[in-house]
Amino acid sequence: MTEMQVTPSFRLAYVPGVIPGKWARVWSERLPDVPLALVAVEAAAGEPTLRAGDADAGLLRLPVDRTGLSAIPLYTETTVVVFPKDHWLAAAEEVTVADLADDVVFHPLDDTLEWEQLPGRPAIERPATTADAIELVAAGVGVLLVPQSLARLHHRRDLTYRTMADAPQSRIALAWPEEQTTDLVEEFIGIVRGRTVNSSRGRGQTAATPVEAPAAKSAPGRAGGAKGGTVKGGAAKGGAAKGGAAKGGAPKGAGKPAAGGRATAGGRARGGAGSSSGGTAAARRGRPKRRG
Repeated sequence: MTEMQVTPSFRLAYVPGVIPGKWARVWSERLPDVPLALVAVEAAAGEPTLRAGDADAGLLRLPVDRTGLSAIPLYTETTVVVFPKDHWLAAAEEVTVADLADDVVFHPLDDTLEWEQLPGRPAIERPATTADAIELVAAGVGVLLVPQSLARLHHRRDLTYRTMADAPQSRIALAWPEEQTTDLVEEFIGIVRGRTVNSSRGRGQTAATPVEAPAAKSAPGRAGGAKGGTVKGGAAKGGAAKGGAAKGGAPKGAGKPAAGGRATAGGRARGGAGSSSGGTAAARRGRPKRRG
C-alpha cells in the first residue's frame, strides 16, 4: 500500500498588535506550494505555544526565555498613553512620565512594558487584560500606557493617544525552538530580514544558472576547424597541418611543375610533361597535314 505524501506547511504564531500580513504575502510568493498557517495567541501564551510544538515559529514580545528557544529582535515599538478625547492631555503633542503624576495609570496583568517604577497613581486593582484596561479608560477612570500597535488594535472613537517621550518600549522578535531550525524556519528568517530570493538560505533559494561560453565562430567558406581551434603545427586553416598540406589538401611543393612550369592552385603543373601548353603545341607540329 502506497503511503500518502504529507504536504509541508509552516505554522506562525503571533501576539496581539503584531501584523504578519506583509511577511505572509512574501511567503506565498516565494513558496506557493507550502501553506502558511497564522496562529493568533495571547502575549503570555507565545512561548508555551512554541515549546509545545503547536507552532514552528512565533512573533513575540521580548523578553523571551532563551532556554531551548532562539530569538531574533526585529523592531522596537513606540509607547503611547491612551486617554479620553476630552482629557487635558489631548492638548499636548507629546507626553512625559511626569505629566501623569496625578492620573491613575492602569497596569494590566498582560502588560508588555518593563517598568522599574510605575508612573502616576496605582489603580485599586490591576485589570486582567489590556482590553479590560481600555474599557476602564473609556469610563474615565484612568489612563493606559501601551505599545502603539495595541492602541490601534483597541481603537475606540471616544479615545485617543499621544506619544510617550520617556517610557519603556516594547520589542518584537522572531522566536523558534532551537532544535527545530528547519529549512522553512531559515526561509522565514530570510523573509523578515529582507533577504532576496537568491540570498536566502532556505528552501526557496534559486540556484544560479551556469553561463555557457559562446560557441566559436566558424570561418565562412573554409572546411575543417575554426580559426584558432587547433594548435599551430598541427592543423592549419581548413583543417590541414601547417607545413604538411597546403590550402586545398595537397602538400606544399606537390604542385611544382616537373619541367619548370607554374603550379596551379589545385597542385597540377603547367608546362610539365604531358600537361604543359608547350608540349601540346609540339605534338600538333609533329602531326602530318591532311591532304585534300
